[in-house]
Amino acid sequence: MKRALAKRTLDIVLGSGLLILAAPLILIAALAILLEDGRPAIFRQLRAGKQGRGFTLHKLRTMHRNQLRVDLVGQVGADHELLLRTGRWLRRLKIDELPQLLNVVRGDMSLVGPRPTVPEQVAGYSAFEKRRLEVEPGMTGWAQVHGNVQLPWPDRILLDVWYVDNWTIGLDLGVLARTVIVLFFGERVDRRALEDARLHAAGADRIG
Repeated sequence: MKRALAKRTLDIVLGSGLLILAAPLILIAALAILLEDGRPAIFRQLRAGKQGRGFTLHKLRTMHRNQLRVDLVGQVGADHELLLRTGRWLRRLKIDELPQLLNVVRGDMSLVGPRPTVPEQVAGYSAFEKRRLEVEPGMTGWAQVHGNVQLPWPDRILLDVWYVDNWTIGLDLGVLARTVIVLFFGERVDRRALEDARLHAAGADRIG
């Protein structure tokens, strides 16, 4: 209970401060989107939170308006044909994620945790994948600072479950610091962290 309270306190205090500081940047980015592609500047989507509970996630829109299903859009890399010119920069610098600070302050998300996915994807989760739903989803996470989209989905799950089982406030602060490094130097796969996560999962299987 104390651990959960400490995490929530960090989210409220740091999240609120960051939201105030980020507000001018969010407004400038929203204006750039409006000038390039019109309304809306904010993208809203239903995502699955802790224990699969649904919530509305907020992001700056980085893609041209379309009616494609999530599974048809695919992995959105820097060369994706639907990306706005503005969107490429927003995604590279993670500015598109800043409106999620509102989700953090409201309690839908945490600053650090597994990234939230859509309910349709959660419906197909295995028992092991569902372990990532044991904590609040995050704006950034252990998988995001150790490779993110450069990793296949199963490896990201391994890293998420490692985080769930090893969470501390110190770990969260470390992830936030690593996130800043990723912003400046880009995403790189950390083989050591991945191997630790694999060994952890294998040990959990033996115990189970």
